[in-house]
Amino acid sequence: MKAMILAAGRGERMRPLTDSTPKPLLMAGCKPLIVWHLERLARCGFRDVVINHAHLGHKIEEALGDGSRFGLSIRYSPEPPGALETAGGIAHALPLLGEEPFLVVNGDVWCDWDFARAFDLRERIAHLVFVDNPPQHPQGDFFLEGETVRYASDATGPTQTYAGTGVFSPAFFAGVPAGAVMKLRPLLDAGIAKRIVSGEHHDGAWVDVGTPQRLAELDQQLRQTT
Repeated sequence: MKAMILAAGRGERMRPLTDSTPKPLLMAGCKPLIVWHLERLARCGFRDVVINHAHLGHKIEEALGDGSRFGLSIRYSPEPPGALETAGGIAHALPLLGEEPFLVVNGDVWCDWDFARAFDLRERIAHLVFVDNPPQHPQGDFFLEGETVRYASDATGPTQTYAGTGVFSPAFFAGVPAGAVMKLRPLLDAGIAKRIVSGEHHDGAWVDVGTPQRLAELDQQLRQTT
């Protein structure tokens, strides 16, 4: 199984930090955010990783190289200026990802979900990891009915937030036109309507590093605990 790290975002809310540094290379706990992912992927048995990039993408390639020092093989999926959004970026990278299901992780989150669990989810069409709603997103996105993902509007219990981590079959992105700029949500909406999107709740650590303040808080936390 391969893994894809989404690293093409501009990081507007992180400016001016991201004016000269791509968001996944911002430091937290003495190492770049994306390196936390790479090290954990290697420990969990992954060997092949695809990373998409757009804004300052050459710096990501220069910093990470071919991945050998992490025990990984890294291949890159460059995107045009402005990037292709999540679904567009994944679809663009499918030739590198192959025909088997793959793990997708947002490059701008920190999470201790066990990546090794992805190997047990290879039969799923789309399987998402959810977390408790953070303060910046109290309304949540979806509702879990067992493992079936439902809309937040149908919730009969607590809603949850997509953690930016999931396992997908390549077929899930088959309808995305080549080079399309497309968010993930339309595909999820269609999949939820067909009841082919499953999910699970992660009750461990998760941080969406969306602002300089949250980055600073994560940095302090990691320095104290690692």
